[in-house]
Amino acid sequence: MVPKSRQPRKQRRWLYKEAELHEKHRLLKATLSKELREKYGKRNLRIRKGDKVRIMRGDFAGHEGKVVEVDMKNCRIFVDGATIRKSDGTEVSVPIHPSNVIIIELGEVDEVRKKILER
Repeated sequence: MVPKSRQPRKQRRWLYKEAELHEKHRLLKATLSKELREKYGKRNLRIRKGDKVRIMRGDFAGHEGKVVEVDMKNCRIFVDGATIRKSDGTEVSVPIHPSNVIIIELGEVDEVRKKILER
């Protein structure tokens, strides 16, 4: 249940400790591009693995790539090509918050997603 308090500490506590997995689904939504918005009549949609996104904020702004992984626990996504090189030389994907991306191309549209888009 979402906290009724306006206090930032209680909001943060809910987000990081108390929010259940099914409540975090709504935090994993990203806006659709103008073309997809006109096509489906929706403003935002939940991000899934396989969707093509454009990063709008941060160090990787302007970068486009497919979503490689969705981290439900930390509410972050990992985009193909958005990586940094560690001091030992290994490449590591950078976690990105879904609010900082725009979905420009949907991955596979199965029955569940089709129902969501038709609503």
